[in-house]
This record gives sequence, structure tokens and C-alpha cells, in this order.
Amino acid sequence: MKVAIPLWQGRVSPVFDEASRILVVDISNGKEKSRQEESLLTRNPFERAQALPRLGVDLLICGMISQTQHTALDSAGVQIIPHICGCMEDVITAFLDGRIEKGAMLMPGCGRGRRYKHHRNRGIKR
Repeated sequence: MKVAIPLWQGRVSPVFDEASRILVVDISNGKEKSRQEESLLTRNPFERAQALPRLGVDLLICGMISQTQHTALDSAGVQIIPHICGCMEDVITAFLDGRIEKGAMLMPGCGRGRRYKHHRNRGIKR
């Protein structure tokens, strides 16, 4: 599985729609195999949504995301865990440990609402 996380100064970018770089982490058997940085050159939400599957991305872990971008990524088959913040290394570790799905690393004010539960229950496989 490949997980993309938008980057901003070593942290998860607060708004995916404005991020210009992502970290793509390749995960197998619950462990990180490799990682690489990629540029997101377009701001068009539909072009961005097509860029992630071309990179082999299955899941996006991000901060805030517009409804248009969310819908475009969902249509492209990319799962999304929104409203996540923190240091990149802490977020990756929390994902590998299964704590992201339990609400770890949520942005302040973004409790476990209906939207988050929907994505948590989609059966993310590492």
C-alpha cells in the first residue's frame, strides 16, 4: 500500500488543496519499505485526484481538504483520512501503529465526527 501525506516544513500540511509537495510512503506488512517526495504541480482538484493514483497512492492522510477535492479523490479510488496534524514522523508512526484510525493526531476542533468514522470503517489494510 502507498500512503501520501502532504508536506509543509516537516509536518502535515494544514490544507491539502494548497500543498505543493507530498511524501509517498510504501508500506508492506505493517512496515515502511520506502519513501519519496513528489511535487504536486497543479492546483486543479481533478488533476490532483488523477496524479495520486498515477503514483500508486491508495490512501491520503491529510489536514483539511475541500469538499471538491475530497469528492474528486474519492471518485479516483483514493481513500482519505482527513483532519490529521503533526510532525511527519509522528503521523507515520501513528498510522503504522493503528492509532490514526482511533483518533490520534486529529487537528484541534476536529473530533470524531461522522465524516471521520466513515473513513475509519473502510477497512484500511497496511
